[in-house]
Amino acid sequence: MAKVRRVTKAIAQAWLSDVPEDKRFWCCDGRVLKNLVELEVALRQMSDKTFRYHSNVEKTDFANWVRDVLGDEKLSRDLQKSATRFKAAKSVAIRIAWLKSKQ
Repeated sequence: MAKVRRVTKAIAQAWLSDVPEDKRFWCCDGRVLKNLVELEVALRQMSDKTFRYHSNVEKTDFANWVRDVLGDEKLSRDLQKSATRFKAAKSVAIRIAWLKSKQ
């Protein structure tokens, strides 16, 4: 079982901040994402084809980026369960609101 990490004010701020340039998410449609807000917007705006390219039975690019770059295991798991880009965007929006409440 994974260790539950307490989200402090500092962690919430870090997860809401821009990631370093070399850790940005490059979408197949040309978008470059540097934070969770940009991920939410991109998920709402991208085509279903772009979403399926990055999130399917073989790949979980969004979830991997959130886990490996930001360190947010919970949001990563939520993204892995999101079958559509709208569900994924909603998961990100809920997480952003929760993280902002921690600041």
